[in-house]
Amino acid sequence: MAETSNGRFESIGRKMDEHFGVCSDKLEDDVKRVITYLNEKVVPEVRENSSKALRIAADQLARLADHIERTRRA
Repeated sequence: MAETSNGRFESIGRKMDEHFGVCSDKLEDDVKRVITYLNEKVVPEVRENSSKALRIAADQLARLADHIERTRRA
């Protein structure tokens, strides 16, 4: 009886290994695709938009500095 149980457990274990092995391969491929997408699409857009935001902030700060200087003179 113990030998039969061990055989069933080994069989189930092999089936699970096969199933999870295939899943891990698919998961690895999906992760690679996500990383590629982030590197090619998201990162460049964030860099572009963040530089635009910095330029806008710099312009607003320059305007604020001009305003402060004008109010001091008045």
